[in-house]
Amino acid sequence: MGLDDYVNTFGLHCKQRYGQRIKKLTIDAQFTCPNRDGTLGVGGCTFCNVASFSGEQDSAQPIAVQLSEGKIRAQSAKKSVLPTEVAPASTAKYIAYFQAYTSTYDEYKVLKQKYDQAVEDTDIVGLHIGTRPDCVPNEVLDLLVEYQQRGIEVWLELGLQTANNQTLKRINRGHQLCQYRQTVKKARARGIKVCTHLILGLPGETSVDYFNSLQTVLGIGVDGLKLHPLHIVEGSIMAKQWRYNPMPLIGLDEYASEVAKLIRHTPKDIIFHRVTAYAKKPMLLAPDWCAFRWDGLVAIVNELRDFGGQGSALMCSQSKTV
Repeated sequence: MGLDDYVNTFGLHCKQRYGQRIKKLTIDAQFTCPNRDGTLGVGGCTFCNVASFSGEQDSAQPIAVQLSEGKIRAQSAKKSVLPTEVAPASTAKYIAYFQAYTSTYDEYKVLKQKYDQAVEDTDIVGLHIGTRPDCVPNEVLDLLVEYQQRGIEVWLELGLQTANNQTLKRINRGHQLCQYRQTVKKARARGIKVCTHLILGLPGETSVDYFNSLQTVLGIGVDGLKLHPLHIVEGSIMAKQWRYNPMPLIGLDEYASEVAKLIRHTPKDIIFHRVTAYAKKPMLLAPDWCAFRWDGLVAIVNELRDFGGQGSALMCSQSKTV
């Protein structure tokens, strides 16, 4: 059995809506970040080096070219699903994922021009916009609504990372929980789906913090979640700190156990876009297990198989109160 047997995954969502799994094509539209350009700071978040998670696309290429090359890679890559589930190139649909840095951080006309270039591709059925909670003005939200009205499935992906304001300050995030709360409420009031990113293993945090972050996000309201472990990558501030004084990092078994716990406490209608992540060496410095794409996923599936899938802890709590 795989993750889909225990979790309401984005893959399942796509199969139900489109009849096939939908591949995300990452786009680097050469945005920057207020935490790098001097508006908030110049060093960025301490864990961040965007090159560690961006795709293989060349950001100097036009968006149309990035999408075209992404389709070729998607069709040629080995799939983790059965061959019968992989749509042929002639019928395959895709999501344009503006992932690198802060993809709402520019003038309205620039954003619209770049988003338009992506959705002009007739194979694009979704638009995912990765950004910070403090960089989503009303005019951008209204623009995203326009794409929804054209039949494009829009997700606003917000990098919260943790609901602990002390940790947000420690990792030089440059915003607090209140800004996240405001943005989520404005987005969801417009009917825009929100996917929130959370990191497990941030310095000073424990299982209690992970659970509190989940409960806070669920309490505010959310449509999707992305979870991943803290890993140290070249080019980040943490990499310099780690070389001087290596910090303890979350292990594979602990990560799988903690993620499975969060999944069990998440209502079944929430869509998990991701439950782990990896980085390639030599970009990845630590922990070593994050270099292997499937290790984290297999460990999580085993935990869910043994102790219950998504929402199971909530059902247990409800049955006890009946």
